[in-house]
Amino acid sequence: MSFRQRLTGFFVAIVILPMAIVGFVLFQLIEDNETGKADASLAAQQEVEVNLFREARDRARTAASQIAADQRLSTALQDDDRAAAQARATRLLETRRARRIVVIRAGRAFIDVGSRTATAPAATRLVGPDRSPAGTLQVSVTEAAQYANDAAALVDGEVVVSAGGQLLGSSVARVRDAREVPDEGEVKIGADVFRAASFQAPGFLGARTRVVTLAATGATDSDVERSRMLAAGLLALFFVLAFIFALVVSRSLQQQIGSVLSAARRLGAGDLDARVPAVGNDEFADLGREFNKMAEQLQARLDELQRERERVQSSMRRLGQAVGSNLDAEALLQLVVETAVEGVDAATGRVVVREGDGDLQEAARVGDGALSDAVRQAEERALQSGRPQTVAAPGSVALAHPLRVHESDGAAAEVAGVVSVGRAGRPFSLAETELFHYLAAQAAVSVENVGRHEAVARQSVTDPLTRLANRRRFDEALTAEVERATRLGQPLGLVLLDLDDFKAINDEHGHQQGDVVLREVARAVRRACRDIDIAARYGGEELAVILPSADLDGAFELAERVRRGVAALAVPRLAGDGELRVTASLGVAAVPATATDGPTLVAGADAALYRAKREGKNRAIRADLAGVVPAE
Repeated sequence: MSFRQRLTGFFVAIVILPMAIVGFVLFQLIEDNETGKADASLAAQQEVEVNLFREARDRARTAASQIAADQRLSTALQDDDRAAAQARATRLLETRRARRIVVIRAGRAFIDVGSRTATAPAATRLVGPDRSPAGTLQVSVTEAAQYANDAAALVDGEVVVSAGGQLLGSSVARVRDAREVPDEGEVKIGADVFRAASFQAPGFLGARTRVVTLAATGATDSDVERSRMLAAGLLALFFVLAFIFALVVSRSLQQQIGSVLSAARRLGAGDLDARVPAVGNDEFADLGREFNKMAEQLQARLDELQRERERVQSSMRRLGQAVGSNLDAEALLQLVVETAVEGVDAATGRVVVREGDGDLQEAARVGDGALSDAVRQAEERALQSGRPQTVAAPGSVALAHPLRVHESDGAAAEVAGVVSVGRAGRPFSLAETELFHYLAAQAAVSVENVGRHEAVARQSVTDPLTRLANRRRFDEALTAEVERATRLGQPLGLVLLDLDDFKAINDEHGHQQGDVVLREVARAVRRACRDIDIAARYGGEELAVILPSADLDGAFELAERVRRGVAALAVPRLAGDGELRVTASLGVAAVPATATDGPTLVAGADAALYRAKREGKNRAIRADLAGVVPAE
């Protein structure tokens, strides 16, 4: 056998066969890795949905406790009066904002009112007025369709909710039957293919509620194909280099084969410190030098990748620890841009956000240099298109990602800002680009969560019926404004308002009509107030207005505007047969004219209010330190 033949056999034995095995194993590892990431993502989505389901059930548990304590319902159940219990439960649906109420006796529904698509029920035992068992109460405050849509928005997937084989709600319009969606595995809906996972929870009347998570498989397939193409290209490149190496070696001296093969085997085994002897200027020496250069480049690249991995891991750990608990929007945005700049080795970066309907304002920035044209162009394109952008300008490159925020009413997401980074010289790699867009997407979710937290904070000090400040906010504001007025030597006015004959409205037209009257009166009060005034629901049909920097005369003028505005209201009757006219009595006090502190300010306005009541109603009266006197 000739040397060339032996070299060919040797080439097949140590290059082609190992490459085929490595290629097979590498392709399998790529597929397993991408599938594992898809499964982990699906599990994370399902964890979010489980937590959302638990939150819905916790709200239902609060409503169930309140309904179970209802005396009229307990009495009707004690008397076995199904009609009365049914009517009372129907009323409680409205007053307790429940979606479905079920009372179970002897394993069957004694009463069942509300939506049949309600989900996430909570259960509690019922007792009658004499403390005897009256059955089991199940209450839900969540519609399955709303839960499915809310969960789908949070996990960036699709959600299907069913119970007893019946479809309750779905974020996928094409799903009409719960049997179309399996508990797990792949499922095809229309032209889309999803990966499914599910969990079950107790439902109404002993049925089990099934929640199925659907994650699109397109991204996973695309990642697998892209990784396979890259691996195939690398294997092909290695094959070409190995083939050239064999041709060169076949023309070399036979005595050099031993040392070359020994070094090649060490390199193939991953020992990048191995070096091929390169003596002389012949082909074997050149081949040895090329091998040595390749080993050095691989070692340098591995070191660089290790440093980059450590930097990215450090950035991700800091972002994960801080973003999860940070509810300060300004600090959060600063953290996001710092992490993005560090993660992709950029020179500068910033975040611009839109305040309400106004122009974009810079919210956070990293780097002392001036923003390059590439950064500005990338920001403009991201704002106009609503998509991530990469821009290369002379001497610099930039990345930009739009921050999208979903509206609370379910409307399409709108661009609320842009995150951008830039640097001079080398362009951003594919890995750096993907990392930046991932960080920016997570930042958008975190900013949205901060906005929701701030909305909840506002709701905690707002009266839900009138949309004015509640009593808690009134007390806090009054204390702060009295302290400020005293410290700065400025006046402070207070107006207390009470609707005349409001009890008669409730008795004659019902409490729902009374709620309509209160809302209209609250609107009239807000229209009369200045921007700096604080209007609140003091209690029942009593409203109050705190007027910073307003003296007694100024407060009385506002009270008169409010009184005239209330008297001019024409509140439509819910029954549709005409309109209601209402009036209000008002008491006015001020610091320092009639009071010296918060309690005397409230007491003076309250006394003036009751003087207005006694003197015929529909009037405003001032107070002073010596007593209550009518306005001139």
